[in-house]
Order: sequence, then C-alpha cells, then structure tokens
Amino acid sequence: MRIVVDLNRCQGYAQCVPLAPKVLTLLGEEALAYDPNPDDTQRQRVLRAAASCPVQAILIESYTPEGAEQAT
Repeated sequence: MRIVVDLNRCQGYAQCVPLAPKVLTLLGEEALAYDPNPDDTQRQRVLRAAASCPVQAILIESYTPEGAEQAT
C-alpha cells in the first residue's frame, strides 16, 4: 500500500491521526507527517483514517513492489 497526503489540501483537523497513529503524526499544531509506505498490517487503520478526513486529503494507492510477482 502507498499513501499520499495532499498537504496543500490538508487543513490540520487531525481526525486521521488517532485512527492510524503508527502511520500519521501531527507535528506541532497543523503539520502532518506520514509514512508513505506503511506495512500492510496497517491497511484497515489507514483506510479508516482516509475516510475520516473531512477534506479527503489522504489518497491510497495499491502497488506491487518492484520485482514482486502479481497474483492473477
């Protein structure tokens, strides 16, 4: 899984942070830091965090690491 946070869109409401604290962190009062490639064990937490964002600033992409085989 790969996530991207549109930091121009993010308003710092931080509703996402408690839902995925190992992936999303608030620095100061409004600056959001995040792990762009969280472990797959965090998938449900990240999906809930993205859904909680009132401005939909968290984008989630599925990806296959380079060299890994895709299941068909």
